[in-house]
Amino acid sequence: MGFLIDTCVWIDVERGALAPADVAGFTGDEPVYLSPVTIAELQFGAEAADDARIRQKRLSALARLRRKPLLPIDGDTGEVFGRLAAQLKAAARKPRHRIQDLWLASQAIQHSYGLLTRNKEDFEDIPGLDLLTYALGGK
Repeated sequence: MGFLIDTCVWIDVERGALAPADVAGFTGDEPVYLSPVTIAELQFGAEAADDARIRQKRLSALARLRRKPLLPIDGDTGEVFGRLAAQLKAAARKPRHRIQDLWLASQAIQHSYGLLTRNKEDFEDIPGLDLLTYALGGK
């Protein structure tokens, strides 16, 4: 097995709300992967920062994360994504407003990996997803 890590986890680490050791505590000895979706979201957050110091801090954090193995998005991921989006639409849920989350879930399901996130509500209704969640500050 392995773990795909949601973007919010890396943001919590960057902000000091979660230690890298905490992430390792959740994932154990399992390999941890980075998604192109996460890279895109973190790159956007860095580029959109108004303060140059914050931008540089975010870009430095992203550069450190890029050392993690990248889990590519391929044709099989697209098929999983299409099935999930159709299932959510049929269940009267809204797949359109959560595209990035569906890509992450699709990658995790495709490779039979767990998905670590703090945002349980973004993923809990996705069928077949092995979800591992945590809370900050006893929330």
